[in-house]
Amino acid sequence: MKKKVCLIIMLLALGLSARAQETFLYATRDTCDLLMDVYYPPEDAPDSLEGCQKPAILFVFGGGFVTGQRSANFERPWFEKLVAAGYPVISIDYRLGMKGYQMGKGLIGAYKASKQFLIAQQMGVEDVFSAIKFLQENKEAIGIDPFNIVLAGSSAGAIISMAAAYDVAAQAPGTAVLPEGFAFKGVMSFAGAIISIKGAPVFPRQPCPIAMFHGSADKAVAYKHYGTVLRGLWGSSFYASQFAKKGYPYTFYSFTGRSHDVAAYMHVMWDKEIDFLEHDVILGEGRTIEAEINDPSLPTWGNISLDDIYKK
Repeated sequence: MKKKVCLIIMLLALGLSARAQETFLYATRDTCDLLMDVYYPPEDAPDSLEGCQKPAILFVFGGGFVTGQRSANFERPWFEKLVAAGYPVISIDYRLGMKGYQMGKGLIGAYKASKQFLIAQQMGVEDVFSAIKFLQENKEAIGIDPFNIVLAGSSAGAIISMAAAYDVAAQAPGTAVLPEGFAFKGVMSFAGAIISIKGAPVFPRQPCPIAMFHGSADKAVAYKHYGTVLRGLWGSSFYASQFAKKGYPYTFYSFTGRSHDVAAYMHVMWDKEIDFLEHDVILGEGRTIEAEINDPSLPTWGNISLDDIYKK
């Protein structure tokens, strides 16, 4: 695809390099154009660790597949912190497959909506793969190595991120658009799950390093499993158990009694994120970390449920 530069914004007031942020059109769909913002580290930021280049962070925003934006003010301080530490950030648009959908109440409503949820998830995955394809086709101009990317997502974005990691591990048909031999360097999932209507998705081989952050009382995105045997969401706790049984390394932070607040914990889990990026992604140490966090001082924004997101 021919590279189309839509916008260049200089952020010298933030003390960043001359190429601080650029916006690109990475895909055109029937319903919309999809843009990505690329944030570049300042020239004096440490871009490597022990001789290994730091990865770029490709971020997928949350919002229940009904709302959200790539340039939300809430995430910007986190982006700025990442680039200051030497990690380029790519924040993308994706199609909102549940926009305008009214699910109905409770488990029955979720069951009826499961096909639409799956469509929304896979639309997001397709858009993530298109973004990777665009980065590959324009890697010299953009300056991002598509083989050195950590996919990070919040809520719906975390669902997309987990599903994308699964599709790459399973070599699903949609991965045909990716560069040959592609794999994510890692995934950071903040309140994520995988949606399926064919039973629990089982990783057929070891995925890239995955760090999962999830509240044990999450009523919006399943902590373990929400739905029936065949249909529903399988969450972080389920995958921690699956990876443990298979002997795959993983990182899982379970927040005792916390709800969907954890979807917005990118800002407060900085030390654990950097620990994961440095040891598991960059240095490839293959650790397994599973810990419960019970910290009343962590922020809370209310116990959001599926009924709250998809009101009838």
